[in-house]
Amino acid sequence: MFEQVEGLLVEHAQLQDELSDPALHADASRAKRVNRRYAELSKIKAAYEGWQQAGDDLEAARELAKEDDAFAEEIPALEELLAESHERVRRLLIPRDPDDARDVILEIKGGEGGAESALFGADLLRMYMHYAESKGWKTEILDKDESDLGGYKNVQLAIKSNASDPSQGVWAHLKYEGGVHRVQRVPVTESQGRIHTSTTVVLVYPEADEPEEVDIAQADLKIDVYRSSGPGGQSVNTTDSAVRITHLPTGIVVAMQNEKSQLQNREAGMRVLRARLLARQQEEAAAEASAHRSSQIRTMDRSERIRTYNFPENRIADHRTGYKAYNLDQVMNGALDAVVESCIKMDEEDRLKALGQ
Repeated sequence: MFEQVEGLLVEHAQLQDELSDPALHADASRAKRVNRRYAELSKIKAAYEGWQQAGDDLEAARELAKEDDAFAEEIPALEELLAESHERVRRLLIPRDPDDARDVILEIKGGEGGAESALFGADLLRMYMHYAESKGWKTEILDKDESDLGGYKNVQLAIKSNASDPSQGVWAHLKYEGGVHRVQRVPVTESQGRIHTSTTVVLVYPEADEPEEVDIAQADLKIDVYRSSGPGGQSVNTTDSAVRITHLPTGIVVAMQNEKSQLQNREAGMRVLRARLLARQQEEAAAEASAHRSSQIRTMDRSERIRTYNFPENRIADHRTGYKAYNLDQVMNGALDAVVESCIKMDEEDRLKALGQ
């Protein structure tokens, strides 16, 4: 597997030269792609050089140990370091999801449970916003449909990162969140203290880097405007500021009413539409090449139950990876790292199996 490193080191040097050329930065989109690839290859280069250094140190210790027993004591630690360095390089050489560096649009939709589902949707929104804050990511609520009790029947959240390293990208971490999230707790509407089970659906879309990345013909759009409404259906605006965009070829519909400006709602709606169309294109490409992304545990299937949040036991469980912990209170405050890491590790193992490594 390490045979490919030499070619990657050559590419790294070429990208380094390209980044020093002022002409590159005249094309922001191209510069972004080059920076992402350079950051990815820089990690491989550093890990590979660390592995080589660990091997040299071990070899030197073995030679010196023939003359001095003190060096023999260092050999076990150096052998362990070499093994760890080897594993680090091996994992970095796993073909990376090309979308890992992308920002995302995350959609939380009510499922089974009515008002309780909407309330849990609000809890999930806060969880993701706190998680994003801990990562230094920026969040923006694009649209929301509030319930009478203060939850969300539907909410769309844009999450952005300035990281050039794909492994630190928003999609690299949140692509595993798509699916059904199940909550077990006593709802605020329950008068007899009984535990109910409700579900909320999360959908995650990689966001297009540039508007031009997804070609949308104006003739393919049907745009309707109407007055926005709040909980209970009451009008919250006196002008037709809400926007509904229908993409006629695919039937995808996006509605936005969060902003008081029709133009702002339209711009937000187009962002969501581009993200959905990009995801659709990628799913179609994956279907044509069945091996593409076949190992990923991420799903856009609304019917797959991926996680359970049990409040009485303070327990969180991911049903795909087998991860379980009793710190749900911390998780709901954004401490998602361990849960997400279990998904990343399982994905990497599946990719390694697919490569026969």
